[in-house]
Amino acid sequence: MLQEARDRSVPLLERVKFISIFSSNLDEFFMVRYAGLWRAIDAGVQHYGPGGESPREILAVVSKRVQELVALQHHVLITEILPALSRVGIHIRKPADLDFEQLRFLEDYFERTLLPVLTPMAVDPSHPFPHLGNRALCVIAELGALEEGPIPAPQHVVVPLPLPLVARFIRVPGGWTFVIQEDIVRWFLPRFFPQCRVQSCHAIRVTRDGELDIQDDADNLLSHVEEAVRKRRKGQAVRLQHEVGLPPHLLEVLREELRLDPEDIFPASGFTALTDMIQLYNQIDLPALKDPVFHGASVPAFDEAADCFAAVRAGDILLHHPYQDFGYVTRFIRAAAEDPAVLAIKMTLYRTSGDSAIAKALQTAARNGKQVAVLVELRARFNEESNIAWARRLESAGAHVVYGIVGYKTHCKAALVVRQEADGLRRYCHLATGNYNDATARFYTDFGLFTCQEDFGEDLGKLFNLLTGYARPENLNQILIAPIGMKERFIEKIRREMDHARAGRPAHIRLKVNALTDPDVIAELYAANAAGVPVEAIVRGICALKPAMSGLSEHIRVYSIIDRFLEHARIFCFENGGDREYWLSSADWMSRNLNDRIEVAFPVLDPVLQAQIEEAMQIQLADTVKARVLLPDSSSVRKVVRGEPVRAQERLMRLAMLRAGKQKTEF
Repeated sequence: MLQEARDRSVPLLERVKFISIFSSNLDEFFMVRYAGLWRAIDAGVQHYGPGGESPREILAVVSKRVQELVALQHHVLITEILPALSRVGIHIRKPADLDFEQLRFLEDYFERTLLPVLTPMAVDPSHPFPHLGNRALCVIAELGALEEGPIPAPQHVVVPLPLPLVARFIRVPGGWTFVIQEDIVRWFLPRFFPQCRVQSCHAIRVTRDGELDIQDDADNLLSHVEEAVRKRRKGQAVRLQHEVGLPPHLLEVLREELRLDPEDIFPASGFTALTDMIQLYNQIDLPALKDPVFHGASVPAFDEAADCFAAVRAGDILLHHPYQDFGYVTRFIRAAAEDPAVLAIKMTLYRTSGDSAIAKALQTAARNGKQVAVLVELRARFNEESNIAWARRLESAGAHVVYGIVGYKTHCKAALVVRQEADGLRRYCHLATGNYNDATARFYTDFGLFTCQEDFGEDLGKLFNLLTGYARPENLNQILIAPIGMKERFIEKIRREMDHARAGRPAHIRLKVNALTDPDVIAELYAANAAGVPVEAIVRGICALKPAMSGLSEHIRVYSIIDRFLEHARIFCFENGGDREYWLSSADWMSRNLNDRIEVAFPVLDPVLQAQIEEAMQIQLADTVKARVLLPDSSSVRKVVRGEPVRAQERLMRLAMLRAGKQKTEF
């Protein structure tokens, strides 16, 4: 993400977006991974890392690396991006740099919008240090008395900023000119304390442990998760960000109050907490400074059919989002909700949007008297509150809502529609690599398969019986389910490639995942390498597989693609002696996915659809613009461009438009 923010070939406001995403990713890293190190330290764990390192040793290394990255991030912002924005008329000003009209606007804005929701909190013996919320931006000021009075003057004051209720970037008259909220509060702070002199005032931000303490044997999981979410807001502090120049004695006060070590302190030049830069991106309507707008392409197989059920009866349909419109998935569920012939809808919901059209359609279906069974995963990290709200609404509408199997998150993405037709009941299935979330589907790349093949219908029926009634699935026809055999079956397929290679038959493994860390699978891939099986992996994030090492992985190559869309699909292609197999899945090759979650992998059987997956994989493996190559030392470099540059996501957008019958692209 930081490389994209530094890349001058990326449109300027997209670089701003990547600055924000980098910070957002770091926020989650601290709330989960870094906090996990502190939990291990507190628990007295001695050996945490693969080399026997202690969690304290790892924490020190991580802190140093993050300090380097954050310093680079702020350097890029201050020396490159902000000056470039200024050159095109986009300015972030201090109040002291505004003209009279702008200052008058700012004063009115402060009086009408900010002042009513600001609560300055003094810190003294009768006012204990206030609780600083997770990722809540505050200013902390040191005051000095100008005059004696009946009410003592505070020495220190903390003012939490009302984010996100009030925008952080406030646009003032005069083109695209903005003032950040903490600068406005700083400017008008003397109005709260006319008897004081403001000696210093700096923005601070605390990050807290974001892990939920959830007992799977809780009597009421919904209530238990609700309570855990409330407690998370008061989780142990694990990071303090502050503006450079914060007085050392104030920093020491914060350290003591928050119980932080020096490694947990992260100063920032310019302004702190750059996650909110996405607000700037969203507020500025200058298309020339952003990626061209792209709307998912239409799908003739759906558009030319009498209805969505007729389309699926005519043959399996594979959608590649966001290149093809996710709206077809929403329409499928909405049609099922409204069709009198549909008797039942069963579905998993892992991450939902706050205004989920799919969840609304399920409400409609339940109110229409259909049998609606929904697995809502309450423990989807940082999506708990939205899922809790939808669970309650669906229950109120009459849906059967369950929360999964004790001890396992339900991460699979599946929908089953049972419809009464002239020749009997028919089951329509949708299986996907990504969430039923219409918001993220616009910028997450995922595959979804529609089918009404009986084998798939039977398998999904067994999957939902497992989720709702603990009925263990036996004799599955097509799909694989984790933790019930998926890992073992994938290992069998890797070993089968080894057998093919030893026998001189075609052997090749290609895969695309978000993360690759399971030690058993990695050991099998190294064994496949030793047997002469080429392995090509596209891994967006964490990868513990070391490629291109003599004697270990000389036939293994690992790539990563970072571009305008988030690569999210999981694809597994096995050469199988020339009889290729193509699998899609909700599961990464991580121990937690294969052992501790309910996941599904499903084959794509139609040769035409297999060709679509093959084409997409070949295009991505050929990327020379946004692809990085993982090196044996775990660093990465961009691919060397030979011949015409290939930008995979751009080619896939054009391909989707051509398939839709549009010779000219609309983006």
